[in-house]
Amino acid sequence: MLEGSVPKELANLRHLQKLFLFENRLTGEFPEDIWSIRWLESVLIFRNGFTGMLPPVLAELKLLQNLTLFSNFFTGVIPAGLGANSRLLQIDFTNNSFTGGIPPYICSGNRLSVLDLGSNLLNGSIPSGVADCPSLERIILQNNYLTGAIPNFRNCTSLDYMDLSHNSLSGGISASLNKCRHITMINWSGNKLVGPVPPEIGNLVNLRVLDLSQNSLQGALPIQISRCSKLYFLDLSFNSLNGPALTTVSNLKFLSQLRLQENKFSGGLPDSLSELDMLIELQLGGNTLGGSIPSSLGKLVKLSTGLNLSGNGLVGDIPPLLGNLVELQSLDLSVNNLTGGLDSLESLQLLHAFNISYNRFSGPVPEYLLKFLDSTGSSFNGNSGLCIACHGSDSSCKRSDLLEPCGGSKKRGVHGRFKVALIVLGSLFIGAVVVLIVSCILFRTRDSKRKGGEESISNLLEGSSSKFNEVIENTENFDDKYVIGTGAHGTVYKATMSSGEVYAIKKLVISARSSSYKSMIRELKTLGKIRHRNLIKLKEFWLRGECGFILYDFMEHGSLYDVLHRTRTLSLDWSARYNIALGTAHGLAYLHHDSVPVIVHRDIKPSNILLNKEMVPRISDFGISKIMDQSSAAPQTTGIVGTTGYMAPELAFSTRNGPETDVYSYGVVLLELITRKMAVDTSFPENMDIVSWVPHALNGSDQIGAVCDPALLDEVYGTVEMQEVRKVLSLALRCAAKEAGRRPTMIDVVKELTDVRSASVPSSKQVKPGSSASISHS
Repeated sequence: MLEGSVPKELANLRHLQKLFLFENRLTGEFPEDIWSIRWLESVLIFRNGFTGMLPPVLAELKLLQNLTLFSNFFTGVIPAGLGANSRLLQIDFTNNSFTGGIPPYICSGNRLSVLDLGSNLLNGSIPSGVADCPSLERIILQNNYLTGAIPNFRNCTSLDYMDLSHNSLSGGISASLNKCRHITMINWSGNKLVGPVPPEIGNLVNLRVLDLSQNSLQGALPIQISRCSKLYFLDLSFNSLNGPALTTVSNLKFLSQLRLQENKFSGGLPDSLSELDMLIELQLGGNTLGGSIPSSLGKLVKLSTGLNLSGNGLVGDIPPLLGNLVELQSLDLSVNNLTGGLDSLESLQLLHAFNISYNRFSGPVPEYLLKFLDSTGSSFNGNSGLCIACHGSDSSCKRSDLLEPCGGSKKRGVHGRFKVALIVLGSLFIGAVVVLIVSCILFRTRDSKRKGGEESISNLLEGSSSKFNEVIENTENFDDKYVIGTGAHGTVYKATMSSGEVYAIKKLVISARSSSYKSMIRELKTLGKIRHRNLIKLKEFWLRGECGFILYDFMEHGSLYDVLHRTRTLSLDWSARYNIALGTAHGLAYLHHDSVPVIVHRDIKPSNILLNKEMVPRISDFGISKIMDQSSAAPQTTGIVGTTGYMAPELAFSTRNGPETDVYSYGVVLLELITRKMAVDTSFPENMDIVSWVPHALNGSDQIGAVCDPALLDEVYGTVEMQEVRKVLSLALRCAAKEAGRRPTMIDVVKELTDVRSASVPSSKQVKPGSSASISHS
């Protein structure tokens, strides 16, 4: 718990060999003269708040074996001569701000065992000398700006662990990788690699983790990979790989996590998949597998994290044996051509994420799955044959506008027919609706100007008049006592209908020259384009006089801001906070990566994250969202938009908003979830917000008690969840990095949050050059 700076007088210890100052709260520039002590063997000063640069004289320390500086604030370049003619065994500079390239001679001493330079600002290529280092056991260069091809590993017989993820490395995967016979972990995800996976990968018989996701790899998966019999984690997702890969991977009997989604794999779902009886996660969505779901898939009884078969052109019924997957927490069968009923899913009582949209299912929805009608009704979209079984006066028949009662009469009153017509119109032709609204409003505005402004905007294209009249009646003509929220883009009221349905209705003034008018049009356009369980769903809208009204589902728990900072009566355990973080990340990932064109929200904050009664988050308020066309440069906005405390630093000198500005705002939300402090809190020192306060309070340590919400700390202290909180806090700080280029994408965020609760990767070997000489942060 030492604080303050390191006295420069320590440099007078001219025969000092070991200097251990790690895991304190020391700050300031590390005294440069200490680097001149010629007898230094081990310098372990990690997890402090040291600043400054490393002097060139550091490269002259011929006896130095262990240099561990991770989790500080060092800047500047790494001395070019570091490693030349030295005895260095371990270098760990992770999580600093080093720039420039990797020193070309860093491994020339042929003794280096651990090279960890991850999470810095390094650029340039990976020196060939690194790949030729015979002693190297562990190399971590992830989260930098490295470019060029991955060098050929010709002398890597000692290599055990290699993480080059999230750089800009290009080129293909060299067949020379097969020389790394003892390697257990390879992570090259998030780069720009092209070409095939070489068959020589099969020579890596000790491989346990292989992650090549988020690249541009092509071609078929080589059958030789089946020789990697110890693999338990395989992630090839988000590439362009093709061919019938599933028969090949079915030979990997120890697989626990298999992620092949978003490729071009084909060849159906073979029965041999059932032999992977250790699987806890199977992600196959977004391929072209075809065929039906085999009954044998029901043998994978350990599946718990997720099963995703979406977007594969699957046909036929859900096999009854799929009901054996009673541990399953997430199931996605959406966007296929599946038929029949859902009875076999009744036994999946642990599901918390569920999507069967856009298939041809029919019959009653099982009782247990009815809860998803409230939380994620869109999960049932596109299945016109589904219905809700009614039992006498069962009120569940009225809990959804999406599904009709089973065996109900086809005769409907005018209100019912019009309501159904609006739902169909809203789901299939919302784009045309928006165009018509804009055209009509502009026409009437122009016409009203021509007539001296006497004609108002009214009766253009609206929802059910009877429903709107009921809204007016049940809010007593929008009396203030029904207000549940206000903001820059309108006032929100709560409306309880005679049917028992509860809605939120936003009222906006829509003068054609007002910002609220533009906000409403943007919101209608945006909501019409998006469909996701973590994004708010537009129900109906009306234009009356000078006002517009947008109807949404009512969110029982209000906003995340209410839960965190206003009522504070709701129990908010770590599981709830984690699920809110993950759900919000999924919603943003959809906007940034799945929506065409890309949508940037531009005002992510707790008050715009709504929570239903199941505490499922839904992002709302797209009034200032910006729809970006990826095919051309995004135009600059006319002014800065957003909320103080959540706006990315670059918006102070630029009005250009991109997905990375949403990532920054999301990072602030994560910090609020963990600390339960507001983004700009009165308890912070002057001129500090939450993004600057958290590192200040941590002071280079990982003692999260300094920033964690006391109630959360009491819950997780001494449990495995403590480490989960640490990892999410670290992710939050990276999302809120000052430099936009250092922030992860939302796809990366989703992956990291998911991995927080996945099986951990194998621990790496640790170098032990002497007593206490090797301490690693991993």
